[in-house]
Amino acid sequence: MGFMVDTQNQGGGEHSWGFLRNLVRRKQVDSSNGTSSKTHHHHQLAKALTFPHLIAIGVGSTIGAGVYILVGTVAREHSGPALALSFLIAGISAALSAFCYAELSSRFPSAGSAYHYSYICIGEGVAWLIGWAVILEYTIGGSTVARGISPNLAMIFGGEDCLPTILARHQIPGLDIVVDPCAAVLVFIVTGLLCTGVKESTFAQGIVTTANVFVMLFVIIAGSYLCFKTGWVGYELPTGYFPYGVDGMLTGSATVFFAYIGFDSVASMAEEVKNPQRDLPLGIGLSLLLCCLLYMMVSVVIVGLVPYYAMDPDTPISSAFASHGIQWAAYLITLGAVMALCSALMGSILPQPRILMAMARDGLLPSFFSNVNQRTQVPVNGTITTGLCAAVLAFFMDVSQLAGMVSVGTLVAFTMVAVSVLIVRYVPPDEVPLPSSLLESICSVPFQCDEENSSSHVGTSIGSKEPLLCHTDASIVEKQEAQGGWVPNKENRRKLAGWNITFTCIGNFLLSYAASSFRLPGVLRYSVCGVGGLFLLVGLIVLSCIDQDDARHSFGHSGGFICPFVPLLPVVCILINMYLLVNLGASTWARVSVWLFIGVLVYIFYGRRNSSLVNAVYVPTAHAKEIRPTSRHSLA
Repeated sequence: MGFMVDTQNQGGGEHSWGFLRNLVRRKQVDSSNGTSSKTHHHHQLAKALTFPHLIAIGVGSTIGAGVYILVGTVAREHSGPALALSFLIAGISAALSAFCYAELSSRFPSAGSAYHYSYICIGEGVAWLIGWAVILEYTIGGSTVARGISPNLAMIFGGEDCLPTILARHQIPGLDIVVDPCAAVLVFIVTGLLCTGVKESTFAQGIVTTANVFVMLFVIIAGSYLCFKTGWVGYELPTGYFPYGVDGMLTGSATVFFAYIGFDSVASMAEEVKNPQRDLPLGIGLSLLLCCLLYMMVSVVIVGLVPYYAMDPDTPISSAFASHGIQWAAYLITLGAVMALCSALMGSILPQPRILMAMARDGLLPSFFSNVNQRTQVPVNGTITTGLCAAVLAFFMDVSQLAGMVSVGTLVAFTMVAVSVLIVRYVPPDEVPLPSSLLESICSVPFQCDEENSSSHVGTSIGSKEPLLCHTDASIVEKQEAQGGWVPNKENRRKLAGWNITFTCIGNFLLSYAASSFRLPGVLRYSVCGVGGLFLLVGLIVLSCIDQDDARHSFGHSGGFICPFVPLLPVVCILINMYLLVNLGASTWARVSVWLFIGVLVYIFYGRRNSSLVNAVYVPTAHAKEIRPTSRHSLA
């Protein structure tokens, strides 16, 4: 490897391709603590969370009121009695992403989640788009959840007209707008709670989540008793276990997959965990496992109580108990739905200020969002801004039609996290960005070639000293490479791995597109599918045959969770997420494209000009260690 460094220009400058270079510049991670070394003391969050807190966040953010409705819709239209299998397959699919999150969150335990990992492994452009999409995900997700609380709350008090007038929904005269004061008030209450401190708000979320889990346990236990009493009538049908076939069951899995979204909120809290290497993987994995078990047990019981074709699509659980004479269960189940929605609302608003803070730390957003309150150690500015935006949307808009946009941010993040795992294993970044102010220090640091390396550096003797950087002229670089600074085997392996990671991603996209595009002519569809399958198979075989990079052991914080079955697991994860993305529908993608276009404009006119990596000097990782003891400066 040559001792070449790189300087990133602001907006193209003297190089016509400067803007493209901005998109692929990557930030540094300090391997001593796994966090961005630019994080100063006034940007530090409270190290207050332990394993039980993460379980509360993961389960509370994942189990929303959807399970109280979703079981009826999916059983009637897709899965039939095989509903529990649909939840199992969806849970296994979500677990693939959870494994990837578990490794990266323990390796890079800093705020930002998928945005942070992508910035380290892929580049600034992809990281920005992920961060921008996730902002939309959490804002719309919080607003959607808040709008769903007031109808359920009204049912507890006896109906829609039983809420106090000040909280009830009203239609603005002359406008087709129904305002929801109750939703806005609830968002403000949750926002205020989140501002008091992460430990306090997580404790409150744990209480609400526990209440919801107890309601689900009541459904499981009481429902099982009724099923044994009546003989599990829902399973004794002439249509069999798969009335819609295996395809229907798999379609049901794709539908209920989104019921598992939420465990990524645990990764967003990485910087506030006391022992991230141990607690983050456990928190992500066990919260997902608990959700999967609860979903499956509720599904088994409800299908056993009522035949799938007789389920009420709107209130399947309440109706199932009512059909057995337990009318009062409807109130308890509605209370559980309210608790689930309140917990999900906290889970939607809690991570976004951390995403905003991480982007502001990197200079891509104004520093206003990076300020952390000294007393509560919470990013109060980002929390209040998030709550205000979510409250305004929840008050004025029926955002249910925009709910599909939430899935785009999540699935894109899941995809890029899986890609990041492949990059960390096979082609981890081997250069470190340093401030341009250290240029003289970099030039003055000599490269001492030791005995072990001297044999592979032709023309360089033991004890010879060369400046690490004197010029960035291409001829100097070529000369250094000619002298033996470039190790062919390692470089060729990295290039081969990089290209095959690209091939697997292209193959996954082509396969997903061909499998979903039923309107394409048969010959074209099968041709695209064949090309995609070939790309995927070749990339996977090559990645399985070549060695993973030794630098992965020292990249980030070592000693944490290691994702198993690489490269197969991340590649399958990418395929599943891409398939779901392709199937979200044209209307959803049209809306998301508008938001992403706005994000591109914000990045062009603000983010790239204020990035902490503007004019950064890139030096090989090994030689950055020689510079740090004298300078103690680095870039995020």
